[in-house]
Amino acid sequence: MRILAVFVGLCLVFMFVWERVDMVRVGYQIERLKHDRVMLQRERDELQVKFSALSAPDRIAKVASEKLGMGLPQQGQVIMVQSRPDGGPGPQVAPGEVRVAKNDLPGGRR
Repeated sequence: MRILAVFVGLCLVFMFVWERVDMVRVGYQIERLKHDRVMLQRERDELQVKFSALSAPDRIAKVASEKLGMGLPQQGQVIMVQSRPDGGPGPQVAPGEVRVAKNDLPGGRR
């Protein structure tokens, strides 16, 4: 009977030690996850700044004109197409000249 009591006591001590070790392990894991969260938030902020810089209209216009050879459309190159949300026929427009934009980059690049 005494051996059984000692055995149960040792089991309780081991369970207590196991729970403490597990709590410490979980604590370290929480701290690591908090650190990862802060790092990911910083990376997200940096990417938002980079996105804002890359998507700035002035930068896009500069790249389009300098690297791609694009320019503003000439008179008559832009055709406005209107669609009706109800799917019905739109206003009747007199037929006119339709001009299609084409790629005129040097060297035949597309």
